[in-house]
Amino acid sequence: MHLQRIALLLIAAFVLSGCGYNAFQSKDEAVKAAWSEVVNQYQRRADLVPNLVNTVKGYAEHEQSTLEAVTNARASVGKITLTTDDLSDEAKMKAFQQAQGELSSALSRLMAVSENYPNLKADGLFQNLQAQLEGTENRIAVARNRYITAIQDYNTFARSFPQNLTAMMFGYKPKANFTVDNEKAISTAPTVDFNKPAAQPAQPPAQPAH
Repeated sequence: MHLQRIALLLIAAFVLSGCGYNAFQSKDEAVKAAWSEVVNQYQRRADLVPNLVNTVKGYAEHEQSTLEAVTNARASVGKITLTTDDLSDEAKMKAFQQAQGELSSALSRLMAVSENYPNLKADGLFQNLQAQLEGTENRIAVARNRYITAIQDYNTFARSFPQNLTAMMFGYKPKANFTVDNEKAISTAPTVDFNKPAAQPAQPPAQPAH
């Protein structure tokens, strides 16, 4: 009886291996790891926003609409949590991507506004924050590309025969990928050029009296 159980277990292990069960484990973990890195980099960007907004506000208080747009976009990003358990939900992925795209657009507008303020551009803290933002945007692009590659590998495997039978049996659903919506806004890092001459504002802010 004991030998029969061992034989059945060996047969079951062989069948599961042949149908891709072990490979599903590996590919699923690869997707989760790639997504965690995407989330980490987006959070890194969100953490830069408050200091960046406060620094710009010190030189350009009357750019209120631009500052509010960045703050509101950052708040919207904070309201959306997409865990590894939600990766099969295309609606949640779309909402996540849209919120991140809106923050990217708002930050790009903020960087454009900063060009009108030479004193702001010369501020050491602002330059440091700009450099951190650019580096983070590059890290986001790398992390997203790795996630896209992992998802394509997983989904192709899950939809192929006979792995699709294993997927149905054990509940391995295809996972949502990034769509073309907001793709340009999300993928393009803000341009940082400290040597570019700043455009002069039509009505520069009044300097405080000495």
